[in-house]
Amino acid sequence: MAKDLLFELGVEELPSAYMSKAINDFESLARKKIAEARLNYGELKVYGTPRRLTLFIKNLEEMQQDAVIENRGPKKAIAYDKKGHPTPASQGFARGQGVGVEELQVKEVDGVEYVFAIKNELSRPTEDILADVAKEIVYSIVFPKSMRWAYYQTRFARPIRWILLLFGKQVIDMQIENVKSSNITWGHRFLAQGTLEIKSAEHYFRALRDNYVILDQDERKAMIWKQVQGIAQAEGGKAMENAELLEEVTYLLEYPQAFYGQFSSSYLEVPPEVLTTSMIEHQRYFPVYDTAGKLKAGFIGVRNGTDYCLDIVRAGNERVIKARLEDALFFWKEDTKKPLQDMTLGLSDVLFHERLGTIMDKVDRITALACYIGQETALSTGSRLVRAAYLCKADLMSSMVYEFPELQGIMGRYYAQKSGEEEEVSQAVFEHYLPRFAGDELPETPTGIVLSLSEKIDNLIGSYAIGIKPSGSQDPYALRRQALGIVNIILNKNLKLNLPDVLSKAYEGFSGIKPEQSMEDTVKEVINFILQRMRGVLIEKTISYDVIDALLMPAALDITDVYNRAVCLQQFKMRPEFDDLMVVFNRSHNLSKKLQSIGVQFDRLIDASEIKLYERVKKVRGEVQAQVQAGQYDLAMKTIADLRPEVDKFFEAVMVMVDDEELKNARLGLLKSISDLCRLIADFSKIVQ
Repeated sequence: MAKDLLFELGVEELPSAYMSKAINDFESLARKKIAEARLNYGELKVYGTPRRLTLFIKNLEEMQQDAVIENRGPKKAIAYDKKGHPTPASQGFARGQGVGVEELQVKEVDGVEYVFAIKNELSRPTEDILADVAKEIVYSIVFPKSMRWAYYQTRFARPIRWILLLFGKQVIDMQIENVKSSNITWGHRFLAQGTLEIKSAEHYFRALRDNYVILDQDERKAMIWKQVQGIAQAEGGKAMENAELLEEVTYLLEYPQAFYGQFSSSYLEVPPEVLTTSMIEHQRYFPVYDTAGKLKAGFIGVRNGTDYCLDIVRAGNERVIKARLEDALFFWKEDTKKPLQDMTLGLSDVLFHERLGTIMDKVDRITALACYIGQETALSTGSRLVRAAYLCKADLMSSMVYEFPELQGIMGRYYAQKSGEEEEVSQAVFEHYLPRFAGDELPETPTGIVLSLSEKIDNLIGSYAIGIKPSGSQDPYALRRQALGIVNIILNKNLKLNLPDVLSKAYEGFSGIKPEQSMEDTVKEVINFILQRMRGVLIEKTISYDVIDALLMPAALDITDVYNRAVCLQQFKMRPEFDDLMVVFNRSHNLSKKLQSIGVQFDRLIDASEIKLYERVKKVRGEVQAQVQAGQYDLAMKTIADLRPEVDKFFEAVMVMVDDEELKNARLGLLKSISDLCRLIADFSKIVQ
């Protein structure tokens, strides 16, 4: 027999940012704990609103499954002495398992005999264990920040106010601090009247809906988006598609009702990013665009309730957004009264980092490094690059960015345009922050590309030079994101950039500070850090791990070259010549890897097969070097693979490890020269066949 389980945890309003993870964790913990309790069921689902987390399990069995539990103890040799008597080790193990020492059994595991305590655990009624299971789930959920309340010790995201725990129609007794379980729940905080007595799971879902609670978060999200789209279309526009905003709004309410509000078109003078940021970040509104893609003087909000007195709600929201936009318009007018270059004057008074100087010091470093990178990549040089570098941080002194820090760079572009700067300079001021997050756009203009690389490299070198390094999940300066940005920009733009030279140049810019590490150590660590991000990028592009290991060597200092080699090697692995290549490498490498090539005399070679192989290798070496230099890695690998017939004949004709030391070294040296030839492409010893 089976019954439905309903477990609702009623709480003060949970932060919307916690909800998605809390629901996922609740579900995974429930599945784990129910499985550990040996209970079978039909369907398991977790629902969430700001006021409740609900676990629903359909057709949960009324009895546990019986179990045979085998616990492994010490090895037989330790558990019994030479006469076969139990030792203290086996006696202690048996005592800990609650069985007699004579009940221990011996079983073999991987060729070794161990003693086992085997216990038959009989099933118990489900209702007897549900309270413990539910408590374990609650205590196991982890939030970014938890709290205690009153004088209680339980920690949760917000105080627990009620617990509903029903198995079929039976209330399961359970208590967390001063809150006891019951069959009582609550509807919408403002629209429902009093408590709701629940008779069954089916009644629960119906009662909540009747009392203005849309429990299913997926249904709630779909309702919101449908309402928002419908209102936008009715106003002749289209709502902004913003998945994060939609999810946040979904977890801010229990019963959605969208509405349209308006503001004065005079505020459209302000850049649209300012208006949308104010609407989204401050008010959780959906911006609306007209059919031409321009921002309309309106917004769509979502209230937690019905359409009762919606005009009053609309008017209140319009007053709030008017105050927000009035501030934004004021900041815009004040900031544009002076050219962008005037804002740079204050950068010398703003500290970037107490050990790395002011923001103006950073601008000077970025300028010097950008000129170097621009020259090395032939992307951007001259006055345009210097001008963009000089202006790139100026908007940090603006009133708008002070109020909306997330608009740094965006406002700089607008202010540069207003000041009459060249379009590429204006765009570079914005692009030097790109990419700002995973999936963000990359810089497109040559000046923006150079400036973005300079900014990120300066941040990495400066941080590592003074000992600031990511550790575990801690990365307060977002260095991983910046290293990943460097990798993506270089690969996307197919840039040739020598990392050690560029990083060393960046280190020289910090001559005025007292670094904790030398240039050599700092550059080495930053290169390794960037290559680790490169590893992640290659994995995302379905490059196999062994190919990545073969190419991310200490000498892998050109990211674009590493990527091109990885793609070629990954594809070459699928070709029939790959087996020949690996035979050539393995037979050469395995014997010669310990050879010190000093003093090798190839004129001691005597057999026709080894002389022919030697001559062929000398000829091929130049071909392979030229092919590698030209980036023709697939052709270089095929050239080496074509050596297989000569290599096979060599091993058939001669013995390498002969007594004649000079002849042996000559043969090993020949093999080592083939192995070294392969390493011009990759470290094939890492390849898994």
